[in-house]
Amino acid sequence: MIATLAMVNGFQEVVSQKVFSFWGHIRVQHFEPSKVAIAEELPIRKNDTVINSIRSHPEVETVQAFGTRYAILKLKNNENIEGVLIKGVEKDFEFSRLNSFLKEGRWIKHNDSGYSNEIVVSSYTAEQLQVKPNDTLIVFFIQSDGSAPRARPLIVSGIFKTSIEEYDKAYAIADLNLLRRLNGWEEDDIGGYEIFLSDYKNMDSVSLELFEDLPLQWDSRTIRDIYPNIFDWLNIQDLNKAVVIIIMIIVAIINLVTCLIILVLERTRMIGLLKAIGAGNWMVQKIFLYQATLITTGGILIGLVLGLGLCWIQDMTGFIRMNEDAYYMASAPVKIIWWQVGAVAGGTLVVCFLTLIIPTLIIRMISPVKAMRFR
Repeated sequence: MIATLAMVNGFQEVVSQKVFSFWGHIRVQHFEPSKVAIAEELPIRKNDTVINSIRSHPEVETVQAFGTRYAILKLKNNENIEGVLIKGVEKDFEFSRLNSFLKEGRWIKHNDSGYSNEIVVSSYTAEQLQVKPNDTLIVFFIQSDGSAPRARPLIVSGIFKTSIEEYDKAYAIADLNLLRRLNGWEEDDIGGYEIFLSDYKNMDSVSLELFEDLPLQWDSRTIRDIYPNIFDWLNIQDLNKAVVIIIMIIVAIINLVTCLIILVLERTRMIGLLKAIGAGNWMVQKIFLYQATLITTGGILIGLVLGLGLCWIQDMTGFIRMNEDAYYMASAPVKIIWWQVGAVAGGTLVVCFLTLIIPTLIIRMISPVKAMRFR
């Protein structure tokens, strides 16, 4: 039970933090009810009043501007092309949240004026285009007015991998000024704001509060609303966790009942003797409950050591491997929540003790005369 809880907790934590790290907990952008998750957004104008209002909220830690635009990437002197959604970021963007995703090279460097000529692509895109850091790509932005695409050469400064297919197959990261320059945006135009909170569990309530202060045609959405498929999948793990633990409890109860029945049958003569010299049923029952509790307590202690030890070894070595394409990570993560460990130990002891009362009822049906003649 401890290993199950720790690994499910770790899995949910790692996947959700990957999603949050890339997009924040809440996104504020132009109201587009029919917009799909992976699609460029309508630009909005920076608004200092809105920014100050958002930053004044006690739950908000960071607010960062972003913008996305579809583009085609082509390796110089090569016919391979790949379509991506370029996420443009500004100079104050906190790349530290994404450092665990960076596999090669470095993040883009912003210039004091103009725009950076660097781009960071995913490992999937790099493999498709056969590029590595310091290679030159040609980026083509398709114009909405039907005019000829605008192209610029960009240097690949780094390669990232989140292991989330929706991100790795779709996104690249570049300078937001590049998107403004090549898509006819104004200097203060952005796609929206991504907001990081001190506690992601409050993002639904915070999003509603922020929405009240936004201008007309602006919207506030949690990342759970934008990527419901990922979070629905994570929530299913809670059901799987409950099913596994219930099965374990049933197996444990069956084993304990069987164990105590054997103890009772093995001591039938002793039960008869104790009853013959005046011991009551409850006194004899208490003897067996005491012995069974010792067995249960010993099993719980051994289980604690083995469960926590397995989690520690997995955390140190990652020897339990996973299909990264299917589960978004290469090894099973663990996250021990100590109150859950205490609840497992305490709950197991209580459930087992109550269950052990059932087989001791056999003692009440044992006749002293027949028991002392029992072979």
